[in-house]
Amino acid sequence: MIVYQGTCGFASGAQEILEALKKELQSRNLADVTVLEHSCMGCCYLEPYMSVTDPEGVFTLYGYLTPEKVKQIVETHLMGGEVVREFMVDINTPFFSRQEKRITELLGKINPFKIEDYIFYDGYQGLSKALEMKQTDVIEEVKRSGLRGRGGAGFPTGVKWNFAYNTESNQKYMVCNADEGDPGAYMNRAELEGNPHAVLEGMAIGGYAIGANKGYIYVRAEYPLAVEILNASIAQAREYGLLGKGILGTAFDFDIELFLGSGAFVCGEEAALIRSIEGKRGEPQQRPPFPIERGINGKPTAINNVESWANIPVIIIIKILKVF
Repeated sequence: MIVYQGTCGFASGAQEILEALKKELQSRNLADVTVLEHSCMGCCYLEPYMSVTDPEGVFTLYGYLTPEKVKQIVETHLMGGEVVREFMVDINTPFFSRQEKRITELLGKINPFKIEDYIFYDGYQGLSKALEMKQTDVIEEVKRSGLRGRGGAGFPTGVKWNFAYNTESNQKYMVCNADEGDPGAYMNRAELEGNPHAVLEGMAIGGYAIGANKGYIYVRAEYPLAVEILNASIAQAREYGLLGKGILGTAFDFDIELFLGSGAFVCGEEAALIRSIEGKRGEPQQRPPFPIERGINGKPTAINNVESWANIPVIIIIKILKVF
């Protein structure tokens, strides 16, 4: 069983559902039932919700839950073997069946606090492949993909990286803009909470491509769950040798630091974001020079949105599939 617990879930009572479920299982001595705690898989409107996968692999999704409904699901489904149809969500509707998930594919499938879950689904294979390629070949692959900035400007990502690669400097930076200051926005937070390693892997690939050894994730302090998950994920990636010095046994060094924004909407603008990282007041600056020429501490800095970074491992994995 999976109880989905992103920020949307916590706000809707997912913790209460989890506690009710554990209490019911314990009172009925159902010790063989495994309960997993994953992030929201994108169905925020169903919160709180959970799923049941039986020994034959049949998946059932239940939404709009209450502790009373949980009790009935345990009695009828887990003990009686019958689906509680009045609480069931039909996953064969067009809303679900027509979706083609890519960067959101693992949301709800993995525990974001466990790097092993991400690795099980071929996580960091893109980084491994990229480190076998020339830097310019990685950039060309991103160019060919047609990926553009997903934060709104739509600037070609590969072109930006190419400019950064060709700018001579003894220090370069990669930045993930996760400020997401738009009221009600949830896209970046969902990815950070549900699949943080895709962003870390994308940034490491980008760092290798342009010759950067330092990255920053600029995230809102008002996203406490995302911050907690990112801190844990960065620590795990370092432990596994996927961040830090000599990544995967190569000469490539790259590390990522989390930088918490203070809620200033203007810091979603890249020049203001850079000044904030430097410890200055976040204010937009006249351009040129652009960040890829003079960014953090006057050094070349490539800034991309959360969604852009999460796309990078997918692009490289597609390259692997084409080769084989």
